Amino acid sequence: MTNRPKLVVANRKMNGNLPDNARFMQSVLQETRHHRARYAVCPPHPYLQQAQQLLQHSHVAWGGQNMSRFERGAYTGSVSPLMLKEFGCTYVIIGHSERRLRGHESDESCGERFEAALKAGLTPILCIGETLEEYELGETDLVVVRQLNPVISHVGIQALAKGVIAYEPIWAIGTGKAASPQHAQAILSFIRGHIGLLDEQVAEQITLLYGGSVNPGNAAQLMSMPDVDGGLIGGASLIVEDFIQICQIANELSSLKSAA
Repeated sequence: MTNRPKLVVANRKMNGNLPDNARFMQSVLQETRHHRARYAVCPPHPYLQQAQQLLQHSHVAWGGQNMSRFERGAYTGSVSPLMLKEFGCTYVIIGHSERRLRGHESDESCGERFEAALKAGLTPILCIGETLEEYELGETDLVVVRQLNPVISHVGIQALAKGVIAYEPIWAIGTGKAASPQHAQAILSFIRGHIGLLDEQVAEQITLLYGGSVNPGNAAQLMSMPDVDGGLIGGASLIVEDFIQICQIANELSSLKSAA
């Protein structure tokens, strides 16, 4: 079985200011030294230069929360993949439900953004997940496949392995009601199995995250699941002590896996 080190990504959404960002990033740097797990911080775009200044040449990566599918042009208010790359970004979040629900992104445009991110040398973190209504109707499998397939169509199955997939049930985001570890495992196992139908090696290699009300109290149970390779952390990334606890849990699980 492939040894996939845990990845923990802070999605700080539209939060933070220069002093708060500095405290957060400096604390994460200090408290996660010598860890086996991987970490990344995605601040709002105006703070990417600050992230670059504080995190460059360190073990903590940084990235954007969104990007255009275009490299340049008359797209007022948008940020291109080349701009993210210029500020040293490693990651970019693609298709977060908060953008999908406002109509900014579709399944198809997420495929285009994923492809553009790879072309620019970025690692896209593709967010997929169902609404509460879809969950109650038992349509989760259909939804995640519908959201994943356009990406595979755009980049091909082997290139998919260069990205990350984050399963974030919309009913769990910001509600304090995380999916059960069993549900997260079932869906991520299904996603890995769907990918495996096309390429077993890609399925084994690709990093799959869970996101949605992850906190220090449930992170260990969630990330102990065999197909949960880490977390995309929203609310808990606004409290540095909580985020560091989640990072420590991820590191302990990564160290245990490495020793096995």
